[in-house]
Amino acid sequence: MTATVHEGLDLVALRRFFTERDVAVDGELRAELISGGKSNLTFLITDDRTRWVLRRPPTAGLTPSAHDMAREFRVCAALRDSQVPVAPTVALCTDEQVMGAPFAVTGFVGGQVVRTADDLAAFSDAEITACTDELVRVLAALHAVDPDAVGLAGFGRPEGYLTRQVALWARQWERVRTRELPDLHRLHDRLAAAVPARSAVSIVHGDYRIDNTILAAPGRVAAVVDWELSTLGDPLADLAQMCTYRHSALDAIIGETAAWTSPRLPGPAELAQRYAEHTGRDLGAWGFYLGLAHLKLAVIAEGITHRHRAGATEGDGFEHAHLAVGPLVAAGLAALGE
Repeated sequence: MTATVHEGLDLVALRRFFTERDVAVDGELRAELISGGKSNLTFLITDDRTRWVLRRPPTAGLTPSAHDMAREFRVCAALRDSQVPVAPTVALCTDEQVMGAPFAVTGFVGGQVVRTADDLAAFSDAEITACTDELVRVLAALHAVDPDAVGLAGFGRPEGYLTRQVALWARQWERVRTRELPDLHRLHDRLAAAVPARSAVSIVHGDYRIDNTILAAPGRVAAVVDWELSTLGDPLADLAQMCTYRHSALDAIIGETAAWTSPRLPGPAELAQRYAEHTGRDLGAWGFYLGLAHLKLAVIAEGITHRHRAGATEGDGFEHAHLAVGPLVAAGLAALGE
C-alpha cells in the first residue's frame, strides 16, 4: 500500500535531502514499505516519474555491523561495471540528523523477487535448474572480482577474518539474546578452536540467497541486493552461508515457507559442489564453515526476536523467529561432528 507516513521515514526530510543532492523530484513523494525490519527497513519511493529504493536500519534492536548503509552503498557503486549485477546508486546519507539514522537510495530495478514457495511454484524444473546455476555463477563472479581493481582495497580486514567472525557473532548474541542457550556457547567454543590456519580473500556478500536477488528471468539475475554485511573476507564463508539458508529453520525466520528451503532446489552439498566446479576452489574445512554459518543465522534469528519484542518491526511473521535458533545451533554442532 502506498502511503506518505511510515515509522522511520520522513518524506519531507527526504525531499529536502534530494534537493540538496540535485536528485530531481517530479511531484509528491510517496512511499511503500517493501521489507519491514527482519533486516533493514526497505521502502519503494516514488514521485510522478521516478522510482527509487531507500534502505535504513531498523528503529531499535540494532546489532553492530549488521545495518551499515555506507558499506552497502559503497560496494554497489564499486561493482557497477563488474560481472555482478547491482542496483544503480543514487545517494547516501550518513548524517543521522536528517532522518534519525543513515540511509541509502538506489535506483529501482524491475524484476521478480522469489521469496516464498508459492513464488517458486510458477517455475518449471528446468527454470529452477537455470536459476540455481545462475545464482551460483553470480556468487562465483563476485568472489572473482579483484577488490583493488574496483576501489575496495580497504573495504575490510581479510587477515584474521574467520577468527573475528567467530568472536563477532558471539558478541552479537550477547547483545540480542532473549534467553540462555548453553549449546550456542558450546558451538562458539568449538568454532574458536577449529579456525582454519589459512583462507582465501574476496569480496563477500554475507547474506546471499535467492530472495536477495532480483530476477529478470529464471536464468538471469538483474541485481544482487542487501549488501549491508558485505566485506573482504573468506569466499567459503559466503558459500557456506548460502548453503545454510537451505535449512528449514529459515521458514521461521522469514515467517513463511521460504523459496530457498524448497526440496525442489539442490541441497547444500550439491550447491557447494557446483560452486567448486565454477571456481576450482578446494572445500577444505567445510565443517567449520558450515558451523560458523549456522551460528551466524541463529544469532540473526535471535536478533529478529529481540527487535520484535522491542516493538521495532513492521508487518507480520516475526513471532516465530525464536524457534529457528535451537535447530540452527544443533545443525552447526553436527557440522563440526557433534
